Parts: sequence; C-alpha cells; structure tokens
Amino acid sequence: MELRRLGNTEIMISPVLMGTWQAGKRMWVGIDDQQSIQAIRAALDVGISTIDTAEVYGEGHSERIVAEAIAGRRQEVVLATKVFANHLHYAQVIEACDRSLKNLQTDTIDLYQIHWPAGTWNSDLVPIAETMAALNHLKSAGKIRAIGVSNFTQAQLAEALEHGRIDSLQPPYSLFWRQVESELQPFCVAHNITILAYSPLAQGLLTGRFRHGHLFPEGDHRAKHKLMQPDHYTRVQKALTQLEPIAARNGTTLGTLALAWLLSRPQTCAIVGARAADQVWENAKAMDLHLTPEDLTAMDTIGRGVTDFLDEHPVQWNF
Repeated sequence: MELRRLGNTEIMISPVLMGTWQAGKRMWVGIDDQQSIQAIRAALDVGISTIDTAEVYGEGHSERIVAEAIAGRRQEVVLATKVFANHLHYAQVIEACDRSLKNLQTDTIDLYQIHWPAGTWNSDLVPIAETMAALNHLKSAGKIRAIGVSNFTQAQLAEALEHGRIDSLQPPYSLFWRQVESELQPFCVAHNITILAYSPLAQGLLTGRFRHGHLFPEGDHRAKHKLMQPDHYTRVQKALTQLEPIAARNGTTLGTLALAWLLSRPQTCAIVGARAADQVWENAKAMDLHLTPEDLTAMDTIGRGVTDFLDEHPVQWNF
C-alpha cells in the first residue's frame, strides 16, 4: 500500500480513509461506542491512517469518539473533519473549527472541509468569499493545514478556487453512483484536487449483504437511499450477480472488489465507514488489490447497468 498526496499539499493520505459518520450514531441503528473505537484503532493498525469525521455527525459525538480512539497515536493520523452548511458565516466557521479542535483533542486539523454548500438544508446563502476568508485565516493561524469542500458542483468548486486553494472534493461516488465523472472528475484532475469518495460501497449495497427482501430497522437512513427503491434495487441485484464471478476470480469479496475499482479511478481515494474491526480489515485489502484492465472494463459496463438509469441529482436519499 502506497500513500497518496492530498491535492497540492505535503500531506500524505491512505488510499482508503476511515469514515466515521456511523460513530456519531444519529441516523444509524445499533452503533456501540466501544466497537466504533475498536474499529478506528483497527484501521490505524492495518495502515488506514486517514480518518474523516464532521461536526454534524451526532453533533460532535463522532469527533469525540475519534479523539478517544486515537489518544496517544495522534502523530500516526491524518485528521479530516467538516463544518456544516449552517455554520458558514465568518465567525461561525471560526467557532465551529474551535469546537472541532476541542472535540478531537488536537491543536491542528489536517483537512477542514465545507460539508455542504451554503443554502443547502435550509441554511443561509453565505457568499463563498466570506467562508473562504475564514478558512484562509484558520490556515494561516495553523489551526488547519488544508481546505476541502464536499457536495459542491463544478461551478461551486471553481468559484471557491477564486478565493483560495482547495485540495480536496468529497462527493458521493461508487460503481453504482457516478455523477462525479461527467464534470467534476476532469476538473479535479486538471487542478490536482484529490477526490475523497464517500459512500464508495453505495452504503453497503456493493457488499452484497442487502439482497432481495432486506428491510432496514426503523431509524436507519439507508432505507431512504434511492438505490433501495424498487426499480433501481432490481437492477442493483442483477449487477451484483454479474460481479460475483469477477470477485471469485480475484479471490476477494464484492465489497473489496468495488473499492479496488474505485481506487483505480483518476485522482480518487475512498472514505469507507465501518462499525466493527472485521469490516475494517476487509476494507483495507482493497489498497493492495490490483485489477486487470479486462476486469475494470467489465465492471464499468456492469455498473452502468445501474447508473444509466439514475438522474443527475447528486443527493442519494429521498429525505
């Protein structure tokens, strides 16, 4: 496994990042804090050195769990967190960063990201120049090392770049969700912006665990995922069946196969959540799985059997 450079920085990140939305518990079911801590520690042990969280994940709970998990090992970790769309005025960004620093028990956040653009989720329409001014101040003050954005369009990303350096984009991206490839991915390649793909396993669908008839428990947001709706779900199940021989040929699981495909895409790393250590161990295998051009082409075709029927709206859920 080789580390990859984050954008135009000197920061080196693992190709697979540990995602910790689930550690915040909100919108998830059956999450245990100690299991989350063990999973994060397992990630560090197998070379997943980059951890992604956000202030909105459980209103700081995920960040505090991350802090507990990496206590005594901060020097091994690249820490990424995010400021939510309702905190994008200048003073709010500064205050949010200070809260995250406290939650994470650290003096510096390696990558600080705008979680959603201003105006989303009923938030204020804050000019990007104002938000970027705050982020640039935090960077010059040494509280953050790099700036990233999440869920931005190509136009929003280009506008943000007018006000400072952006080193990462965090979009939804998987074999079954590929809107990023039309405009954003070429733009990121041209500007050397690292793509940090979230939901790289289509929220678990690409592992093959959720077959026909699967029901999520009450309160689990994945039940509202667009790919779980009947027509898309049928196409997903067909695609998984077609992927199984490729996984078997490579001696791996469906999930690891899907992650390896994603890591082969231009400028792309994958943020993968895990609620238990055994899931982390499986995710890490993707960093050392190299697929043949023939397998990659076949997977591309299979994936399009799902993605060709999706619209261009980037939000994955029917909230």
